[in-house]
Amino acid sequence: MQENDCDVIIVGGGIAGCTSALLLARAGLSVILLERGAQAGSKNSSGGRIYTHTLSQILPDFAQSAPLERRVTQERLSMLTGDSMTTLDHRQTADAACSWTVLRARFDPWLMEQAQLAGAQCITDTQVEGLMKQGNRVTGVRIGDDQLTARAVILAEGANSLLAQRCLASPKPSAENMATGVKEVLALPREKLEERFGLEGDQGCAWLFAGQPTAGKVGGGFLYTHRDTLSLGVVCNLSQLSDSARSLPQMLDNFKQHPALRPLLKQAEVMEYSAHMIPEGGLNALAPLSGDGWLVAGDCAGFCLNAGHTVRGMDLAMMSAQAAAVTLIHAHRKSDFSAASLSLYREHLQRSALWPLMTQYRHLPADLLRSPQAFSRYPQLSADLLHSLFHVGEQPSVPLRRLLWRHARRAGLWQLLKDLRKGARSL
Repeated sequence: MQENDCDVIIVGGGIAGCTSALLLARAGLSVILLERGAQAGSKNSSGGRIYTHTLSQILPDFAQSAPLERRVTQERLSMLTGDSMTTLDHRQTADAACSWTVLRARFDPWLMEQAQLAGAQCITDTQVEGLMKQGNRVTGVRIGDDQLTARAVILAEGANSLLAQRCLASPKPSAENMATGVKEVLALPREKLEERFGLEGDQGCAWLFAGQPTAGKVGGGFLYTHRDTLSLGVVCNLSQLSDSARSLPQMLDNFKQHPALRPLLKQAEVMEYSAHMIPEGGLNALAPLSGDGWLVAGDCAGFCLNAGHTVRGMDLAMMSAQAAAVTLIHAHRKSDFSAASLSLYREHLQRSALWPLMTQYRHLPADLLRSPQAFSRYPQLSADLLHSLFHVGEQPSVPLRRLLWRHARRAGLWQLLKDLRKGARSL
């Protein structure tokens, strides 16, 4: 029997791919990671925030060498109309913070380096064009006229994986279960950035927006502060862009001109522009997870969560990579990479923190994020209510209970009650 080039081939040098490579190599498996970009992170984009609980398990001393930007000590949620903003602002000490902002162009190469130090062979600027198969069993990958063979292949090439669709008959994600985002990285002198956002030292701000950024469509805006840059972008459900009067780049331009944001972005210089596909279907829209000689991880599997108040992708990618690595380590010990053996991947996922989290929010995509009122009518409702509450004129102030009743009726009381019920079930 022909000897394999390695135990495991990993397609994709993002968070899931590099984490899998690190853990597998650390366990003594021979690993080849293939990344199509010139370096890890060059083809990857995200809002810019990573929750570090899983990273600290894998690399306890990560903070000493990882290219982290700022520790998130400010959490802001805002609803925007054309000229107003209603904001929930939470601030905490650095010791209580559980996440950092990162730039993928810096973070991913560092994570790939950790995999290489563990013994993984990482090859960049390499496009995998297809999977090699014997019957239903995946035996390797095709790279132009060359072939690499392995006992198992992990697909970690991001959302909407063409390899999975073309070679594994994985269904193409529906537009309703996908979002697309555009982001700019804006440079701003550190002193100005900290002054404008009320930051000191390594403190950072994570800010999510609904309403005006996507012109009332399902989606929102985001802003993350880094050391001397900030990431600003918009994300919109793919199914809603087809009938939108504005393109995604136009949404971003309008977002930047909002009266509440424009002063914060004054004199900021655009350094980078990127776009990204995001799986948002949740637990009910996951791709096939495993088969004979293969696994999928990270965005490629659909492991991303938009909970409204926070968006999580990078930490879920790490969790899925952990489960994938454990599955393949056990398969290697048994010398069994069959579909039955690798089906244990789902069990390892279910034992991790990832699966309960995805289960908790399994109704969210259909119930809340598909509710147009949450992105159009309710931002206006909050603006009108607070305007009435704070407005002072010649007439006596209206009691708060009457204001609430008046504005709730204007917004549609029955629909509001239904959406509150959906929100309670989803969250």
